[in-house]
Amino acid sequence: MKKIINEPADVVAEALQGVAAAHPEMLRVQTDPAVIIRADAPVAGKVAVISGGGSGHEPLHGGFVGSGMLAAAVPGPVFTSPTPDGVQAAITAAHGGAGALLVVKNYTGDVLNFETAAELAGIEDVDVRSVIVDDDVAVKDSTHTAGRRGVGGTVMVEKIVGAAAERGTGLDECEDLARKVVSQVRSMGMALTAPTVPHAGQPSFELAPDEMEIGIGIHGEPGRARVPLGSADEIVTQLLDPILEDLPFAEGDDVLLFTNSMGGTPQLELYLAHGIAERKLAERGIHVRRRLVGPYVTSLEMQGMSFTLLKLDDELTELWDAPVHTTALHW
Repeated sequence: MKKIINEPADVVAEALQGVAAAHPEMLRVQTDPAVIIRADAPVAGKVAVISGGGSGHEPLHGGFVGSGMLAAAVPGPVFTSPTPDGVQAAITAAHGGAGALLVVKNYTGDVLNFETAAELAGIEDVDVRSVIVDDDVAVKDSTHTAGRRGVGGTVMVEKIVGAAAERGTGLDECEDLARKVVSQVRSMGMALTAPTVPHAGQPSFELAPDEMEIGIGIHGEPGRARVPLGSADEIVTQLLDPILEDLPFAEGDDVLLFTNSMGGTPQLELYLAHGIAERKLAERGIHVRRRLVGPYVTSLEMQGMSFTLLKLDDELTELWDAPVHTTALHW
């Protein structure tokens, strides 16, 4: 294992020290439990949109804390859910009296721990709602989930609902909006190589030089199939077709296309794949109105990619376009 680390057990804590040092004007970082919070939080009268999950997927979620997006993020150990006390600390630090909305990826530990934190906050008279993101079409159940996994669609939910909260939208409306995005977003990914979790010291799985995994999870969970390595055109088709059939997306739809690197894929290859996807969608009469390309939901150093498609309307497009200023996303 070759990594730029000291002790494997200290990776997350030391990384958070680096986050605090790099972005003092935007963020403040708490430890024990670990929480990343907007520098200006809490904002009175504003819904606090909060998310989190295991570390190793950066910039998800801490890179999306800031104006127009998340009020706070809760990082757990690598590929492991944060504990309820961390989520509760984020709620306490970030809510401004208008309640909090928890955006939770559909992994068993995340769902249980965020729900427990919401119940504890409710005892203290904080109105907390939870929305589960389950956009991965690859498999119905996996080693980490009951039901579909939450992956790239999480970024869409956090950005769009964060923009609404920034405008002063109330908690009921923010919750409804989050559920709308979840209902209209679908994702699927693939891998060429496995990630290596620092404390494990070896790759999560083995792939032969001429193999790829289609439908991989962001923790290295198995996908739909292990198949021979294909061309870029073939890979794009194998990812897009199940996404398009699932919602389903149809001719005339306006969409946001998110082409995501799993961490180890060069931008050259990612843009190549994105261009193929745009062409294939155009051939089906599906209009790509907005785009996002880059490593935004990673799996440590995994070489691979995923596509996320969100069906757009005027409301969602306007909120996606709204100003955002975080360490990872800004316009």
